[in-house]
Amino acid sequence: MNRELPLIWRLTGLYTLVSGLVLLGLSVVIVLSIEQHFMGQDKEILQGKIQLVSKLASEGEGVNTLEEFTDKLTSGLIGHKDLLVLVMRENGESLYSSRGVEFPVNNIREKSHLISPHTITWNAEGQFYRGLVVTKDISTQPEQRIIILTALNINHHDIFMSRFQGALLLYVVIAALISGFLGWLAAKRGLLPLYQMKNSASVVTANQLNKRMSVESVPVEIAELASALNQMLERLEGAFRRLSEFSSDIAHELRTPVSNLMTQTQVVLSLPRDVRTYQATLASNAEEYERLSRMISDMLFLAKADHGLTLPSKEIIELDKEVADLFEFYDALAEDHEISLRLKGEGRIKGDRLMIRRVINNLLSNAMRHTSANSAIEVRIELSDESVILIVNNVGVPIPEEHIPHLFERFYQADKNRVKGDSEGAGLGLAITRAIVVAHNGEISVTSTVEGTSFRVVFPKTDYLNRETG
Repeated sequence: MNRELPLIWRLTGLYTLVSGLVLLGLSVVIVLSIEQHFMGQDKEILQGKIQLVSKLASEGEGVNTLEEFTDKLTSGLIGHKDLLVLVMRENGESLYSSRGVEFPVNNIREKSHLISPHTITWNAEGQFYRGLVVTKDISTQPEQRIIILTALNINHHDIFMSRFQGALLLYVVIAALISGFLGWLAAKRGLLPLYQMKNSASVVTANQLNKRMSVESVPVEIAELASALNQMLERLEGAFRRLSEFSSDIAHELRTPVSNLMTQTQVVLSLPRDVRTYQATLASNAEEYERLSRMISDMLFLAKADHGLTLPSKEIIELDKEVADLFEFYDALAEDHEISLRLKGEGRIKGDRLMIRRVINNLLSNAMRHTSANSAIEVRIELSDESVILIVNNVGVPIPEEHIPHLFERFYQADKNRVKGDSEGAGLGLAITRAIVVAHNGEISVTSTVEGTSFRVVFPKTDYLNRETG
């Protein structure tokens, strides 16, 4: 399996390719500009020469013989050694032609019908020529016209352009290589913060999750990546810490009932006992088994919630009725602690009845454990355009602010001394409550002040309920 090229080499290659293409494009523009300059220069020279030849041809129109016409042109062109001249009739009959040059007569005749003067370029015996073709009427013979060509040998231009193009191509190659080297240096320097981040990340282990990437010493673009990695490390550190605490808490929570079971069983088995003693021991063991069963069930419920909790059933639930039924269950306990229970408002949601009842029960149970004597637990049901809100409020010792973000974590207890000595309080109730609320597409939050602690559960109002209550 071929590995992809490292990023630094890909950047270097791309930079070299782009630089080469830019330089090559610039070279093409330069070459075309020089060729255009030479062409314009030659055309300017030829235009002056063709005026001279036209004038000489006009002066020779009245001669009697072709030899006299040729002699007239030859004498008039003395001093113009670099000038090539061809004068012929439209039928191709040559009147005057410079020696040592093969003229493309057919091509010249074709060009003569175009708008004159017209430029023509040709190659003969390894030499390159550029000429200007014009057609001129003969004043003495109006029915006939003559074709005049003036040309220059431009072989020296081609030699110059060939050498210039070679030198320019060599410059492009060298410049592209130098640009690639500079691009490699720039890419290496630009990617240096990534290598530093790699070195920092390589030392991160389960025991060293407190390492962080440097944000101040890297470019802005990489600083965002470093910041995101730092946030990820913070989340991982928090999750790992909670996992460690979870393992420790679950071991502690399971050890207590198991230890009680082993101790009681060993004590009973150490000596012969009567039936009543065995019955009492078994009853006590049954309570511990029930506690273990409840804890394991809760843990399984949360494990299932981690993979997406599905609702066993969906039905219309009257929240005020469910709260009232649970008030009857807690009524005796509330009287013992001199706590009054109050319910305000009504509302309906759609969901699983047993799960919603468990949410309300967990919140009421939590409130009962932490409510001060001679006070009240108030449950309010409020309606808004899009939601149904359940609020459970109690008066008691406020929860410290630093504990509030962790209340819905498993086995977390803000203050274990606040639990009033019952067998519950393992720290799974609020975690289960949040899992159920989330499964119903709801949200749960908590606020705590000296005036009281309020758990606020927001359930979405379904279209069916909106139509029915509207």
